[in-house]
Amino acid sequence: MTTQKYKTLALFTIISLITGSCGKDYLVIEPKGTKLESTFYKTESEIFEGLVATYDPMQWGGLGSFGMKLGILNAASDDCYAGGSDASDQPVWVASDAFTLDPNLGPQRFQWNRCYAGIYRANLFLEKIEGKIPNLTAEKKARYIAEAKTLRAIYYFDLVRWFSNVPLITKTLGADEIYTQTQKPAAEIYAQIEKDLKEAIATAQLPNTVSPDELGRLVKPIARAVLGKAILSQNNTARMSEAATQFENIINSGLYRLEKNYADIFKPSNKFGAESILEIVHSNVARYGWESFGGNLGEGNYNVQFFGMRDFVGPLYSSGWSFCPVTETLEAAMKGDPRYDATIVNGKDLKAKGALYTAAYQNTDFFIKKYAPLASEKAADGEPALNWGYNIKEIRLADVLLMAAEAIVKGGGNEAAARGYLNQVRKRVGLADRTSSGPALLDDIYTERRLELATEGHRFWDLVRTGKAPSTLKNFKAGKHELLPVPQQEIDITQGVLKQNPGY
Repeated sequence: MTTQKYKTLALFTIISLITGSCGKDYLVIEPKGTKLESTFYKTESEIFEGLVATYDPMQWGGLGSFGMKLGILNAASDDCYAGGSDASDQPVWVASDAFTLDPNLGPQRFQWNRCYAGIYRANLFLEKIEGKIPNLTAEKKARYIAEAKTLRAIYYFDLVRWFSNVPLITKTLGADEIYTQTQKPAAEIYAQIEKDLKEAIATAQLPNTVSPDELGRLVKPIARAVLGKAILSQNNTARMSEAATQFENIINSGLYRLEKNYADIFKPSNKFGAESILEIVHSNVARYGWESFGGNLGEGNYNVQFFGMRDFVGPLYSSGWSFCPVTETLEAAMKGDPRYDATIVNGKDLKAKGALYTAAYQNTDFFIKKYAPLASEKAADGEPALNWGYNIKEIRLADVLLMAAEAIVKGGGNEAAARGYLNQVRKRVGLADRTSSGPALLDDIYTERRLELATEGHRFWDLVRTGKAPSTLKNFKAGKHELLPVPQQEIDITQGVLKQNPGY
């Protein structure tokens, strides 16, 4: 496939959008040439490239602030500190950890731009695909539309959780419309998310599974998982059975199973493993160098380099930049848990065996294991720091089982079924069944989510959703830090049409 490059508006900010050819993985992008948007989307292959472009912002990890979703969410939670070389190293991460965010400091501009870039591409694609496209079958068209709607829903789901009230844009905008887009209540954003996902799920041509050469493409269970999670996130107890229904459809589908060995989930070689539902694709073969760092051209997983031990010398691991050191509280909570060794790198043990590393900012001697930079996985070409090929496990079966259990209990459903889902997760690692009920069962589910999903980017939003963030996170102010500030640049360029979130 050829590649297109064109300029468009990610809501109010001009950005460059690059799409490209698909290699072995569906989302691997390799820029090769340029075409103008006005002359594109004329053939079936160009339509497909437009769909690939809509996927692309899912893997973005640059744009100057390095506000990578996984790293930022870990730093904002009680799983990790910010870390880095010192307190001035990546102020965005430090502000996310210490809740010293302000309208000009934080990950908000990158995440705002990333999500609206994806939404713009989805809107453009959905308009262009309605044109006369030779050789585009009705079956392919329906499938592509369902994928684009699911992607748009995923981008809006990130936006509404991070910002709450945001502009709701479901079409491409003219020049006279760009700066007049007002924020809509979160309820309207969630309604659009649910609409897109339900339409995708109802599309017969959106498959339940894909062939090996299409791994990375969206399927119906992903749409169900995001829909269930979106309903759960709204905390409406009257709708918990709706969320549980979506989760249970996935659980009972037979399409996924828990990995027998917990540590196998996170092996870089185990892409799209048995319990992986939504996985963000990264590649270690793109050969990118420092010229791409901070932009959106690379395909590597920058989080891996950030999480590694600084100046490390020793076995197994490559040196990293010491961000997101694991907190003492998470390490203490996981002591004795069978998942400890697959979750936490114990630097004290490594040093006792002769390894060396620099004790950097907020060092605890505990580091993220699930995305640790293994020396055996270092890219052979390009700058290794920018080309880690670890896929991110965005949603996996254990997460769905625990969300199903939570939804059932919150909705007053069958507690035996909820305990069954909880205990499936526990049995996988050899832990005894829980027998609790009522509020104690809900607490057991929350505890299990922390231990099972530690450092995977779920903890911060779990604390916000359950109302536990103010009592758990230092410096967190209720009514303010549940959300990011709206980027000041967006408020300025709209001359105040956009309004700032409370407290900022």
